[in-house]
Amino acid sequence: MTFRILTAQIKPKKGDYRHNLCKIGDVISQAESMDSPPNVIVFPETVLSGYFLEGGVREVAKTREELFKDIHRIYLERTQSDTGKLDLITGFYELDDGKYYNSAMYLSLSKGKPVEDQSGIVHVHRKFFLPTYGVFDEKRFVARGRTIRTFDTRFGRVAVLICEDVWHSITSSIAALKGAQIIYILSASPGREFSGEQVGNISKWATLLPAIAEEHSVFVVYSGLVGFEGGKGFTGSSCIIDPWGKTVAIGSAMNECLVVADIDLDDVAIVRAGSPLLTDLEANVGDLAMEMDFIARGPHRI
Repeated sequence: MTFRILTAQIKPKKGDYRHNLCKIGDVISQAESMDSPPNVIVFPETVLSGYFLEGGVREVAKTREELFKDIHRIYLERTQSDTGKLDLITGFYELDDGKYYNSAMYLSLSKGKPVEDQSGIVHVHRKFFLPTYGVFDEKRFVARGRTIRTFDTRFGRVAVLICEDVWHSITSSIAALKGAQIIYILSASPGREFSGEQVGNISKWATLLPAIAEEHSVFVVYSGLVGFEGGKGFTGSSCIIDPWGKTVAIGSAMNECLVVADIDLDDVAIVRAGSPLLTDLEANVGDLAMEMDFIARGPHRI
């Protein structure tokens, strides 16, 4: 199966949900005008509000139903085809049962369905690892997710992770073991650890993302925020990486841009046949589970 993915690297207006929703609509319009429109559009972490909101999270947080209705309405307004379909992934601050989460939603949009139809909510992932070091203090303002799941879409079985989730290698391993062919990663990563022309977080992502793709023979699609909030600049660098670990498309570190690539899911099976690392992991997962259970029981000596 071959299809086209677009990662939309945009700069949100801090705290302005309506403005940022309109920017999503602008990207949908741009995508539709392309000679070969994308089948999937991916937006970064917290793109509908900006990232560093602290207590302001409660002012912009939406339920998944509210967000889906708003994006579906924008989609219906911005597309001309009567039979159009589009899969879309976006980050947002979520309100659910009195709690706030840093979440990402996978939506399946269709011109043939009314705005009120909620069946297009395919999956919501809540950020599992909340950073609390340096400039980060997420645990004070949002609750953390408890699961890492994969799910079927029109374009393969996928997983969605958010930023620091991926800095812990176990999360991508779980996603791959649960059948993911594509791991979508949404990020708001501020530039830090500057050394000459090198930016530490950019270098880290450039090492981390190809390693995930190569080890698990999956496509990795990374969508990074750009722009400045309170003097902190996000470093974009959105990219699409194939199951061999090769970067097939990459965006600017500083500017808004659209990053597009065609991918063929058959490549996943081809690479896994030649490099069965995931099969080896599956064969040993029982013993690994016992090791993890031992660790979870509490203090001990290795």
